[in-house]
Amino acid sequence: MPQHEEHDATNGRFEDELGAVMRRAGEGFALDDRRELVTGGLSRGRRRVVRRRVATVGGALALAAIGVGGVYGGSVLGTGGSGSGVEQATVAGPKPKPAQTSAPASGAGTGKKDAGPTDIAEIPVTELAAVLKANTPAGDWQIDNLDGTGPAVSGVYDDGKGKAGVSVGLSRAGRGKDAGVDMVTCPDKVLVPYDACTTENLPGGERLMVFQGYEYPDKRVLTKNWRAVLLTKDGFLIDASEYNAPTEKGSAISRPNPPLDPAQLKTLVTAQGWRPLLKQIPEFPAKRLAPSTTHAAPPPEPSGAAVQATLRSLLPKGQRLQVVDKGGDGEYGYLVVDDGKGRSLVQINVQADMSDVRGQLFGSGDVQTLPDGTVVKLTKQPGEKGGEGVVWWSADTMGKDGFRVVVSAFNAGTQHEAATRAEPALTTEQLKTIALSPKWRALTHQ
Repeated sequence: MPQHEEHDATNGRFEDELGAVMRRAGEGFALDDRRELVTGGLSRGRRRVVRRRVATVGGALALAAIGVGGVYGGSVLGTGGSGSGVEQATVAGPKPKPAQTSAPASGAGTGKKDAGPTDIAEIPVTELAAVLKANTPAGDWQIDNLDGTGPAVSGVYDDGKGKAGVSVGLSRAGRGKDAGVDMVTCPDKVLVPYDACTTENLPGGERLMVFQGYEYPDKRVLTKNWRAVLLTKDGFLIDASEYNAPTEKGSAISRPNPPLDPAQLKTLVTAQGWRPLLKQIPEFPAKRLAPSTTHAAPPPEPSGAAVQATLRSLLPKGQRLQVVDKGGDGEYGYLVVDDGKGRSLVQINVQADMSDVRGQLFGSGDVQTLPDGTVVKLTKQPGEKGGEGVVWWSADTMGKDGFRVVVSAFNAGTQHEAATRAEPALTTEQLKTIALSPKWRALTHQ
């Protein structure tokens, strides 16, 4: 989420707009796609939530902004603080990938079982805590909700060098053969700032990611978030997160680094003690298909490579814009360009069937309606990811059928670093020209 948000009328409209888009985005998720709402990764759900006031992932995880920037920006489990992984998410980028998917915020469950397909594991927190304590160095623990049940455990750990929030969550990755892979893949550093990230293929077909980053991508507070996520060969995720403060937000830094180093985080998530507990996680219910007579099938999602290539082909000719970096996934893509005056991030989202949020996106401000019914909104505003002096220019467009293309440019190579130039490399009129190109519709009808 944006790290610095002014509470004015514009922001009120933004919150309304974001809420509507989030509600809409949730309608299309399969039951095993819950991580796309909670973590902030390279998911179609998160990209869909990209809105006018986009802010790229600040931490791998972020909407996860339901981050786009989560792992990478905070645990979805929480450690007693006021924040949650959902709060960390961001929406303008594929942001990063992130954290655990089915655990509730703030540790374990409530002890109450919900009916229906939203059932979660009712593992006694005492059993989770026992495995956590057995696989961490000696120290004092204050475990949250010890009399509860759920798929997660969190608490405050003190090894004598300062209190630290630590949490572990267990979940199923999903049904597909690639389910969970995004959770153990290091995020794009253009979108998510971090100090170190490694991935490792373990014997037996398991995959581990160890991430060392920050709670706040702009580092206005140097709260560190270190995380290890293991994807087991049988499709489970074991997700551990720790901070160099007692809580992920709202408490003073208590030590230079979180207590567990990367090797100790690996030991924690690969511990055999979790394996019997994983068996208590319910299987996903059978998918319930929406009535085919109610909604037409959505158009195919374009590939990330196609979006990047198309964006590159639409860059203004004659400016000598050198592409120095690129990335994205599916309907989201970005280029970092340099015309000799400094780097400039240019990013795009191509989204079909967005008519139901037309009012939230284009109901106010300077909106132009073209002869074919397409609405266009050009915006200039400060950046929202903490980079000093960063400005954010955008062109947001939507056709009569709800086909939306939004293009943004910044006067820096990332949103979380200081400005490298006075203005973005592209003007708002050039962004508008890119957004209105018929090439974007062609991508979704191939």
